Amino acid sequence: MIRIWFNHWFSTVYEIIRLIKKDNSKFYIIGTNHNIYSPVRNVCDEWYEEPVLAADEYVDFCLSFCRDHGVDIFIPRQHMLAISQNKKRFETLGVKVMVDKYDLIAPLNDKQAAYQLIDKYGIADVPPYKIATTKKEFLDGYHELLQNDYRVCFKFVHDEGGQSFHLIDNDKKRYHQLFYRHSTHISLKDTLQALSERDKFSPIILMPYLSGEEVSVDCLNTQFGIIMIPRFKNFTRIEEIRYDSTIISAVKKFFEFMPLENPCDIQFKYLNGIPYFLEVNTRMSGGIQLSCLASKINIPIVAIYKLLGINKKWHNDYNSRKVSYIEKPLLINEKEQKDDKK
Repeated sequence: MIRIWFNHWFSTVYEIIRLIKKDNSKFYIIGTNHNIYSPVRNVCDEWYEEPVLAADEYVDFCLSFCRDHGVDIFIPRQHMLAISQNKKRFETLGVKVMVDKYDLIAPLNDKQAAYQLIDKYGIADVPPYKIATTKKEFLDGYHELLQNDYRVCFKFVHDEGGQSFHLIDNDKKRYHQLFYRHSTHISLKDTLQALSERDKFSPIILMPYLSGEEVSVDCLNTQFGIIMIPRFKNFTRIEEIRYDSTIISAVKKFFEFMPLENPCDIQFKYLNGIPYFLEVNTRMSGGIQLSCLASKINIPIVAIYKLLGINKKWHNDYNSRKVSYIEKPLLINEKEQKDDKK
């Protein structure tokens, strides 16, 4: 029995675990989360509440957890960079970690450094951007981008899942906003007011708002070639698997210069017909199950076997397909486990 641990992941890891269990019953899944009642617990064989710790303390917690629970494979998301930096400590325990070398993924998890690399190697078009750590730098960058008739958006350089993304919209109507629970639109005045609370703040990247389709390419480098499944997304839940030659070419070139060995998600977004590089998530994407369904390639399983030193064959017919998802009710499994109340 191979014991696999997923630490604090998004709720969509529920489907990743289902894909793993679909292939082979010899995989035993251990899950941990800050939220003890996350629905992910329903598909785990063991489930524990996870502490909220700073990166260094968290790595020590992970090492102890792997040792205490006989973990064979660790698939991290929480504090992934710190875990990558300490990967050899896990390997000393006999734990295989599904994360690439720190020197390779660290710049990809910094949006400015990632843009510089993509531009340096000519992998794809990079949108014009400005970096700001002060209110003056923010305002200067905003006006410079505005001169080229761009709608300007911004987010923090160190961000995951676009949580800090905002579009500067000075024409937003207050009444209109009442119809939406959350809005990414914010006026320049409100932005500057918020930034005024700090003399210097964490780096923010300003760039044109890329209003076209977003493409999320689920990837895995294998002995039989690179798995590349581009999902084209718009503003609905219907996504299209489409093997666009420009996107495929850019992904192939990316792997020439940055040969990641574990699953990753390379994102692009269109503006005026041009696909601009957006970012790389150096982990499985939140929508990887859609790519797996449409392509009939079980990427999590291929990745796990690769980590175990087994080259599992896969086949892609490269046909375009539309794929979607629905929400369904789910009762949370409240079966108490021995560590729930620790």
